[in-house]
Amino acid sequence: MNLKTRLLHIGNVAVGGNAPISVQTMTNTPTVNTFATLKQIKECAELGCDIIRVGVPDFASAVAIKEIVEKSPIPIVADIHFDYRLAIIAIENGVHAIRINPGNIAKSDQTERIRLIVEAASKAKIPIRVGVNAGSLDEDILEKYQHPVPEALVESALRQCQALEQFNFHDIKVSIKSSSVHDTVEACKLFESKNTKGYPLHLGVTETGIPEDGIIKSAIGIGALLLQGIGNTIRVSLSAPPQEEVKVGLKILEDCGFRKAAVEVISCPTCARTCADISGSVSDLKQRLQQLHLKKPIKIAVMGCMVNGPGEAKEADLGLAWNKTRAIIFKKGKPIKAVEAKTAVDELMDFITNME
Repeated sequence: MNLKTRLLHIGNVAVGGNAPISVQTMTNTPTVNTFATLKQIKECAELGCDIIRVGVPDFASAVAIKEIVEKSPIPIVADIHFDYRLAIIAIENGVHAIRINPGNIAKSDQTERIRLIVEAASKAKIPIRVGVNAGSLDEDILEKYQHPVPEALVESALRQCQALEQFNFHDIKVSIKSSSVHDTVEACKLFESKNTKGYPLHLGVTETGIPEDGIIKSAIGIGALLLQGIGNTIRVSLSAPPQEEVKVGLKILEDCGFRKAAVEVISCPTCARTCADISGSVSDLKQRLQQLHLKKPIKIAVMGCMVNGPGEAKEADLGLAWNKTRAIIFKKGKPIKAVEAKTAVDELMDFITNME
């Protein structure tokens, strides 16, 4: 993580500084339907979501958010566009942060309206996230660069920061996103080189599509930046329920080494030597392990033959490897028990349960 950034607090979640990288998502229920929205928030929280954003498209939503904030188990960020009054009402109703694009606040008396938002946020002691993506560039910046290239995205983001800084407001979090993985990565890297105020950076690739496409794009873009020490909080954007975004976000953090998975199951890619249904065995094993609620993290290997067995998976805490008639359970690369091939997963689960 980038230790040079300022430390902000969104409710009880620290963002920036040396705080852990947090996972965010956004509700997709009508905000005025507080029952459905809170149900979705609670489900996301149970999966491990740290912060959740809620759209505030109208006055009814700005009013409804009061109940959502009061009953939510995790901090709420209000997503505001166009109407500065919605931001002020949401702040008065207790949100833990707001997300605005200063550039799309109504052009008439824009500076004064931004000042009023900043004044309300300062009084409530909450941060403001400014965000730019390839589809929301100011007209003059787009005309200057012709296309939403990384340089244009960064210039726009810095301008948004300045719109708040002019009122001596610095509790700012920044997001710079594109549907292009390459442009997202390059823009975030460029912003970090110009981020002299040390604003925390929210990572994500926007408009990635359905999960089969979006998961790959998000993992590449977010992972590439995290592994370079860039980013303080993430959101995986999918055309899917927000619960799925949370699961993928956590997995990205685990695979990049920023969180420790409670259970990690690795398996071989299979080949002509494979002596078992590896895919089915892994799925079966993972479902059973989730029900155990293990107290300590564990890494388990499921390997289709003795070649890929104990040797290649010796870093795993426990594992299975098959031959044509039997399987072995191994621990840290050393065989500890031979079992029948068809009952191998059952035997391993018994072993794990007894360990607990």
